[in-house]
Amino acid sequence: MGHENTLGMTIEHMLYHTAAVVKGVKHALVVADMPVHSYNDPELAFMNAQRLVREAGADAVKLEGGVKIQAQIQKLVTEGISVMGHIGMLPQSVGDGKYRVYGKDPDEAASILEDAKLLDRMGAFAIVLECIPEKLAVEITKTVQCPTIGIGAGSATDGQVLVFHDLLGIHSGVSPRFVRRYADLEGIMKKAASDYGRDVRNKKFPSKKESFA
Repeated sequence: MGHENTLGMTIEHMLYHTAAVVKGVKHALVVADMPVHSYNDPELAFMNAQRLVREAGADAVKLEGGVKIQAQIQKLVTEGISVMGHIGMLPQSVGDGKYRVYGKDPDEAASILEDAKLLDRMGAFAIVLECIPEKLAVEITKTVQCPTIGIGAGSATDGQVLVFHDLLGIHSGVSPRFVRRYADLEGIMKKAASDYGRDVRNKKFPSKKESFA
């Protein structure tokens, strides 16, 4: 949507985009990411999560945090809404640009591990581990019963996630170390647009072949 970060996203935005994704899904599990301030308290969390499931068709919702949002997670799980956890770096809370590795400090690592244990105990069906040291991700994966999904957390997690635009080589203002680009679609797109503009200016597009008699 052109924002510099995710702080400008609203529940209405997520309802629209989630519904669009659901329409194209055949077999995949659709997890709707709850935007910042959409789960400040348990009742608000339930109201918005319920909308994402009922109105948009999501199978589950994802919330960032652990101990600090314990009451919200408890409410959702009790009401039968599937919850995916997200700990380590929390992108929706990084409005100050502090994109870094979380958990290098022993106290911070212990806090992240405690968040993971709590989420697991409370019934999260999976936990995203973002931008944490590999050895911490290994410890968490061995400790919890639910699957872990890594993004910048090494290869020992149960699954991996990579932002689609990063995978395809469509660049943004952030270029994390953990990103591997499998294509350079940005370069291809720029060249195609440039070639099109050149052909229009030079009256080479449309040609006779692309015109009607």
